[in-house]
Amino acid sequence: MSDSNRVIIFDTTLRDGEQSPGATMTLEEKLQVAELLDEMGVDVIEAGFPVASPGDFEAVSEVAKLVKNAGVAGLARANQRDIEVAAQAVKNCEKPRIHTFISTSPVHMKYKLRKEPEQVIEMIAESVKLARSLVDDVEWSAEDATRTERDFLCRCVETAIKAGATTINIPDTVGYTVPEEFFEIITMLKERVPGAEKVIFSTHCHNDLGLAVANSLAGVKAGARQIECTINGIGERAGNAALEEVVMAMRVRNDVFPYTTGIRTEMLTRASKLVSAVTGFPVQYNKAIVGRNAFAHESGIHQDGVLKHTQTYEIMKPEDVGAGKSALVMGKHSGRHAFRTKLKELGYELSDNAFEDAFQRFKELADRKKHVYDEDIEALVDENIATAADARKVVTLTVIAGTMGPQTATLTVEEEGRHKTVQASGNGPVDATFNAIKQAFPHEAKLALYQVHAVTEGTDAQAEVSVRLEDREAGISATGRAADPDTLVASAKAYLAALNRLEARKRRVGAGRMQGGETLSEEARRSGP
Repeated sequence: MSDSNRVIIFDTTLRDGEQSPGATMTLEEKLQVAELLDEMGVDVIEAGFPVASPGDFEAVSEVAKLVKNAGVAGLARANQRDIEVAAQAVKNCEKPRIHTFISTSPVHMKYKLRKEPEQVIEMIAESVKLARSLVDDVEWSAEDATRTERDFLCRCVETAIKAGATTINIPDTVGYTVPEEFFEIITMLKERVPGAEKVIFSTHCHNDLGLAVANSLAGVKAGARQIECTINGIGERAGNAALEEVVMAMRVRNDVFPYTTGIRTEMLTRASKLVSAVTGFPVQYNKAIVGRNAFAHESGIHQDGVLKHTQTYEIMKPEDVGAGKSALVMGKHSGRHAFRTKLKELGYELSDNAFEDAFQRFKELADRKKHVYDEDIEALVDENIATAADARKVVTLTVIAGTMGPQTATLTVEEEGRHKTVQASGNGPVDATFNAIKQAFPHEAKLALYQVHAVTEGTDAQAEVSVRLEDREAGISATGRAADPDTLVASAKAYLAALNRLEARKRRVGAGRMQGGETLSEEARRSGP
């Protein structure tokens, strides 16, 4: 295996992933994710869009200070201010990178940029040259590259290389291309563009047609040596190429994809759980590599085959991705040692305070449930991680329901250490509960999603509730998730978590009024390859 077959993993969970509606992370959550990505072996962490807001700038700066091994990239549009702010944000990193981009497709140039092709060429040259004068590692992206005219794309790439770019990214920004076409684009650029042999070509594929991973791997087969991806495949619209999927595809099918990465694959499940917890985005059960059912077998034929030899129905070992099956049976008589061991097997490392809180919640759950499954423990720990930093929390909830309405809810909440109790009625117990929260914390957000499912089987199963709230005037939304054996308690916690996140995002968008009087619109803030 030669060094020429080493694929750089560029993780953009903190930038493109966070642009998923409702996935905004706090600074502390971003640092948690960045630290894990660094430990896992990610080569480059795209920490954010520094010019977007003071919060984004701070996040990129703090990630740059925190990481020990990975490079840190800050995104910048093709203008002086963006690039200079990005350079300032990543300056404390051992391996700083500026990632600058501009649209190159006819539809983007005409309607988004309102620029002529020659103006775009000039902007590429000026922006890349400026970035290279500030850092040694400059990545340039042709936004909407796969819908760009081939001759013009070659000119743009040649211009970026001459101006000093070290990495050339070819994004499938709208998830439009297919593997054969993407292979041809990378091949064409490497063959036609002067100086192509001096730079690293990169893929950044979106999943609108479900082809992000396939397109990324096709790009690597054509000679690209960097893949831009996210944990759990989160990102704009249908998301990005999933880091865990591209990495394991190259590992399991090394005969077809003879490439290597620096990723410690046994940490993939742990990373997936952390990102799911901090964003509030549940991982679908049948998600490849890290889904709950990825190594589950219910069919009798499958069970028989796996018991005789695991390779009859498993193409990789669960422990290879950190999803090892535990033999521990957890219940109300389990002690701290057993619980801590179970958490480690499930991929969690908690601080002492967080562990004690999780243990007490586990004991309370065990007293209420006959069987406590792994999924129950994951649900209560994920909820604890996601809501630990929330300033507002549910303390107690009492609901009176039945055929003789109206239903009423009495709710006690905590805000910055102070308790407040309110009572409200509604058309059903859930409506009464949500009305009580509105009374405690008045707001105009609209309920866009209310979803309940049982974490495990049985009438004593925990209910896992997802709530999405929308502020239609501001054009933003946020998702909260919570689990509890009482569906109404879980509903209240999920609604309040969503409200906390929505208001945090509104503050962040408000802070996006740029330094120096420039205003960055939400549309521009969320732009990128």
